Amino acid sequence: MMAPAKTLFDSLPLLVVMAQACWSVCVEVASEDRAVMDSNTTLTCISCMRREEVKSETYVKWFYNADNNDSSLIFVYDGTPQEQKSHLSGRLQWKGSKDLQEVSLGINNLKLNDTGTYTCEVTRHLNFDAHQHSITTTLKVHLVVTEIAEEDFTAVVSEIMMYILLVFLTVWLLVEMVYCYRKILKADDVAQDTATDYLAIPSENKETPAVPVGE
Repeated sequence: MMAPAKTLFDSLPLLVVMAQACWSVCVEVASEDRAVMDSNTTLTCISCMRREEVKSETYVKWFYNADNNDSSLIFVYDGTPQEQKSHLSGRLQWKGSKDLQEVSLGINNLKLNDTGTYTCEVTRHLNFDAHQHSITTTLKVHLVVTEIAEEDFTAVVSEIMMYILLVFLTVWLLVEMVYCYRKILKADDVAQDTATDYLAIPSENKETPAVPVGE
């Protein structure tokens, strides 16, 4: 009875590795939501799923919605990337990964009227032995395009803290230098006083120690 248990225990690390391999290494990342005119940006869309468990077909649609307007289809992926006719035509770039877990879309040469809400719609057809199951997920990214780069509040705070720390370290270093300098001067004064006292002693007293007086 112990042999099968021992064999199973010895095989446990291998089973763990095999189980981990069945799951996709996929992390959902928030998309950039601010960009500067005439620059490039990427609308990040990641749709995680387990790989190699079932065969699947993936279809992607990107929609653009200006504020208070209807959505318009700007990009389609159905096996091949296809740019749709819109005010973004000629400036879109497919940035999907090979396994189609990432289906991001790049926008080049940004314009002010590119500001709006972008919707990533991912449809997967999962092909099982007996049936096909479809899953559709959506992700919205609200992009704001500005004429000049806006100051990042977090970066400003970090910069201020850095300067405060630099000033503190400088003051601390000056205090340490003054303390060490005064300590050295004090040691020199003590050594000089000792030398002076020694020189003031008569020569005979230096050479011949004093004889104690008996009772």
